[in-house]
Amino acid sequence: MKQNHQQTITPPRITYLKVQNYRALREVELGDITPLTVLLGPNGSGKSTLFDVFAFLAECFELGLRRAWDKRGRAKELKTRDSQGAIIIEIKYKEANYPVITYHLAVDEHNGAPFVKEEWLKWRRGKHGKPFKFLDYKEGHGRAISGELPDEQDQRIEIPLKSADLLAVNALGQFAEHPRVAALRDFITGWHVSYLTADSTRIQPEAGPQEHLNRTGDNLANVIQYLDEQHPDRLEEIFTILQRRVPRIERVLTESMPDGRLLLQIKDSPFKHPILARFASDGTLKMLAYLVLLQDPYPPSFIGIEEPENYLHPKLLPELAEECQQATARTQILVTTHSPFFINQLKPEQVWIIYRGIDGYTQAQQIAKIKGIKELLQHGAVLGDLWIEGHFGIGDPLNQEGV
Repeated sequence: MKQNHQQTITPPRITYLKVQNYRALREVELGDITPLTVLLGPNGSGKSTLFDVFAFLAECFELGLRRAWDKRGRAKELKTRDSQGAIIIEIKYKEANYPVITYHLAVDEHNGAPFVKEEWLKWRRGKHGKPFKFLDYKEGHGRAISGELPDEQDQRIEIPLKSADLLAVNALGQFAEHPRVAALRDFITGWHVSYLTADSTRIQPEAGPQEHLNRTGDNLANVIQYLDEQHPDRLEEIFTILQRRVPRIERVLTESMPDGRLLLQIKDSPFKHPILARFASDGTLKMLAYLVLLQDPYPPSFIGIEEPENYLHPKLLPELAEECQQATARTQILVTTHSPFFINQLKPEQVWIIYRGIDGYTQAQQIAKIKGIKELLQHGAVLGDLWIEGHFGIGDPLNQEGV
């Protein structure tokens, strides 16, 4: 059942991430992950690779491990150079009113085919309980404890999978007797790891309302049609914000054509007739797409946005950062950026510097843990200026001595 967007129930959150042997991410950990987390760093630092970890995991659930694996060039391109171990992704995830769950996935390849080497779910019941695995699989074979609140003393039932490339959480999460597994499955399959481009939003799709913006944004017109029909107040709110960001914008319109296509049109207030979206500026279309995504009445459980500063005026980025902050009341957001204007609006615990170490592998450092930063902020400094001025000591593309 969908929840009203105005209620205050805390959405599920990722609180921890560990990645091993994924391209340049030989071993990276992010702890104390906040509802809005921003990855900052120079080109080639590994921001996009870390971002892609979330996309890979989401696609494993949505499309299957084999397709997600093959799409990225298989082990030859996916596994860290000179690494013999499996790729490991581990997250800690918190639902409201439930203990923290640790999800561990280890994937490897044999004769060109990927398989799930190890997959488990672990939690601890009560403050003084011992952590235990209530789902434990290796290469398609394993067992799980059913029930709303799996307990260490409960019976573990053997449930073999059809093949070793299937994810146990994805398979068992489809059954009502495994509600905690199902909750994690629903959480991950609901992720929106965005690869929005302005060109994609110019596509003229087939007419018909669609509830959520997809990852490329090529159904933007369909979502606006849906909002116009089902949530006109929310669409008005989007237009109001857009009008403050883009001068002279009056309305965004959709029109169904006789051939079944849906036209997206943008009307400027000085002119009588709207223009087709394909003739609008890249910045206007990207800002519209971001607003539609962040103002979704029933947003995705997790949103990833890569380099939102592309095509946007720098003065719009602080307000976009504020939009992201507000949206975290209903979802969790991960952003990669190079923009000091965007991070000026953030707290040091929300920002991670991503950089390459001397060994060439990606490292991650939370800004809040860099010595002296909080003191500078207390004296009126802002994060973006501190980064540009080199106060972080790492992640400066023009000063590689401190890497």
